[in-house]
Amino acid sequence: MLFLSHAEVIEALDPAKCAEAMASVLAAHARGETFMPLRSVMMPPGAAGFLGLMPGWRGGEDPVFSLKTICLMPGNPARGLDAHQGLVTLFDGETGFPTAVLDASAVTEIRTAAVTAVATNTLARRDVSVLAILGAGVQARSHLDALTRVREFDEVRFYAPTEAHTRALVDGAARDGLPELTVASSAERAVRGADVVVVATSSRRPVLERDWLSPGAHVNAVGASTPTARELDTATVAASALFCDSRESVRNEAGEFQLAIREGLIEGESHIRAELGEVLAGVQPGRRDDSELTLYRSLGIAVQDLAAAELAVRTARARGLGTEVEL
Repeated sequence: MLFLSHAEVIEALDPAKCAEAMASVLAAHARGETFMPLRSVMMPPGAAGFLGLMPGWRGGEDPVFSLKTICLMPGNPARGLDAHQGLVTLFDGETGFPTAVLDASAVTEIRTAAVTAVATNTLARRDVSVLAILGAGVQARSHLDALTRVREFDEVRFYAPTEAHTRALVDGAARDGLPELTVASSAERAVRGADVVVVATSSRRPVLERDWLSPGAHVNAVGASTPTARELDTATVAASALFCDSRESVRNEAGEFQLAIREGLIEGESHIRAELGEVLAGVQPGRRDDSELTLYRSLGIAVQDLAAAELAVRTARARGLGTEVEL
């Protein structure tokens, strides 16, 4: 069994190749070639965070089971740690034997942004020039890297409530080949006029308002993963052509979607135009015109972790990375 540390996963999991793997597995899921239940979450009273379990399976000539065990700890960023901590385990699909264990924080960091890159490349207009990122954590950094690989932006604007964190992110990310990076004085100033928006926060209240968004903008909402967390106002949900990684996940875990239904702004699941994998597989439409507001609601699903972990393991073994252990 191969063990891959955080640093080894980062070294092995190339963002561009990970995006290709995400597109492939999402299309495979749309064709019925993978299986996963809704993740289960344990929230003990008084605990500092919660524990999630995300099992998945992919069939074919080399079937594989996977299990992501992830702790979401909201207090970690103040400690200088990623809020996501855990493990991804791969199992042989024929024998059930465990074949690899990977650091889940690194897998989550790269595969989340890789899926957003796929969504942006699939759904955003072709003539985009301004990217806005709300948030200054791990996902803000990984999304800057992933999205600038699939589209050419002239400017990237960042906003987070703590300006020092935002400036540290910008200073640390600046390098040759990147567009101009700027720190906005408010979320509204970052978003107004942007063609692509990433919302990657841990907020429980909306940080993005519909009135700030330009016609034809594309929004990626990636930070809120429980019904009690909300990054978007319900007006944005109602006005958008809504795409997601999983209808089941949106129905059960997206707080702003549930609230928009209760407020009578949308009729329910029929408001979801398609899962991203259905668009990639060619069975559902994507963006219909350049004036349409599109929204990709990312919640993270088990088959994404499965595919990212498989790619990391293949690359690591080819490069001699990691530690092999006999059980």
